Amino acid sequence: MAVQQASTGIAERTLAIIEGLRGLEGPLLPILHGIQAEFGYVPQETLPVIANALNLSRAEVHGVVTFYHDYRSQPAGRHVLKLCQAEACQSMGSDATTARLKQLLGIDFHETTKDGSVTLEPVYCLGLCACAPSAMLDGEVIGRLDAEKIDEIVAEVQA
Repeated sequence: MAVQQASTGIAERTLAIIEGLRGLEGPLLPILHGIQAEFGYVPQETLPVIANALNLSRAEVHGVVTFYHDYRSQPAGRHVLKLCQAEACQSMGSDATTARLKQLLGIDFHETTKDGSVTLEPVYCLGLCACAPSAMLDGEVIGRLDAEKIDEIVAEVQA
């Protein structure tokens, strides 16, 4: 009964998001962004609701969700740490930075720590090439990552 109520609540909230955005040209991406903003991820049970409302197949909606790396199928941790993996950051040592952060956090890309404190994600350019290597923590960009900044990031996300 509680699961059915939760699904009904998700469906109702999803429909409200769809109704607010369905008038846009090409509304699928804005709707998915709205759903992720509402729930922190795109729950599987929202896919048939979206498909039905937009006259799409579930496969089409699923394909879009899985194609774009910004959409999550599971809730993220309390913090989201994105590490730049583009060429400029690689040339400035992002491989070592990435290895150190993975080791300190005990997770790999696309994983969340057991305590739910941080999700680690790769990105392929944050626009901080002159300040490489770079990262983004909860939407705030961080340039010139070094051992000291890495320790600060880890302390912040584990606090």
